[in-house]
Amino acid sequence: MTVTVPLSTRLREVRGSAIRDLLALTAREDVISLAGGLPATDLLPHERIATATSAALRDPNSVQYGETAGLRGLREVVAALEAERVGRPVAADDVLVTSGSQQALDLLARAVLDPGDAVVVEDPVYVGALQVFQAAGAAVHGIPMDTDGMDVDALAARLAAGLRPRLVHTVSTFQNPRGATLAPARRAQLAALAGRYGFLVVEDDPYGLIGFAGPPPPPVAAHGDRVVRLGSASKVLAPALRVGWLVGPGDLRAGVERLKQCTDLCASTLTQTVAADLFADTAWFDAHLHRLRTALRDRAAAVTAAVREAFGDAVDCSEPEGGMFCWLEFTDGTRTGELLPRALRHGVGFVPGAAFAVGRPLDTAARLSFATNPEAALREGVHRLAAAWCEAPVAAS
Repeated sequence: MTVTVPLSTRLREVRGSAIRDLLALTAREDVISLAGGLPATDLLPHERIATATSAALRDPNSVQYGETAGLRGLREVVAALEAERVGRPVAADDVLVTSGSQQALDLLARAVLDPGDAVVVEDPVYVGALQVFQAAGAAVHGIPMDTDGMDVDALAARLAAGLRPRLVHTVSTFQNPRGATLAPARRAQLAALAGRYGFLVVEDDPYGLIGFAGPPPPPVAAHGDRVVRLGSASKVLAPALRVGWLVGPGDLRAGVERLKQCTDLCASTLTQTVAADLFADTAWFDAHLHRLRTALRDRAAAVTAAVREAFGDAVDCSEPEGGMFCWLEFTDGTRTGELLPRALRHGVGFVPGAAFAVGRPLDTAARLSFATNPEAALREGVHRLAAAWCEAPVAAS
């Protein structure tokens, strides 16, 4: 029997994730995926995680319910990591642990947004953020990006013209999808605008620890107190741990915690115990980050060199300084949505730029992830993409 259930207006407004849909196609063994933002399986510290898990399971409390705010030991080590990033003390009580940073973003949106509230995002946008804000019924406004991140001058002009957002979302460091890092002066300017106009900055920072050439600029949160920081263990330890966190003002944090009680009561105590063990082992964690950064740097270099060799002046390719992504813009008019089916036939996947568009067409852009595959596979993937690009489109009948 088929039952039709009416869906809420909010749900009908949520754009599906082309990336998640594409993962089903690129999961084929014959396809090299440059699409999903998946950490490389060969770089995940599975042996160290196995050791930490075995130790955690010897403590019966690790399989018990825990505090909604999160395991105290994990909040302490996260507070230390955050304090080092923002350059000021952060207490364990300032940290709320969530089931991945995506849950933190969703709970935050539910805590502060009413339907119709204005929200500012980067354009191109992190799709997970766009879905969250659409689900909250927000009016989403995109601000263009360049190689220095969000164009904060353009935001300032919109604010001066009357735009009054409740919050501004930024992936400030090694942005997904464009890979850009918000310039230091723009970070300070964004924090100043938040103070002047009273909005909240949501600084989403899953990639900040994987820079290739030293630490990135101090976070936006280092320049003002109207900033909520979101972090994650997914990109630096393992996605399956589902450990994320939120650091922000006490009243907001309390509201998010109350909503979390409605959602899942608490995050997994077991995986929190494992994450706390790994983060607290600073000698091991520093060595792990060095290995991860080195491997990703080499993979980024491999894919960008292959793009330059294969496409020449037909493509402008970003030069990643960290994170997991590079951004292509075809200068010859190639529409990447039309290129994708041909690419899949040639055994390679990527994400067309239109999947990340908010207020402007990105039909000639594409995101490539260099994190998932080793260098040889990345070069082969770009070779296949070039072969698909050279193939003439099939005319419509």
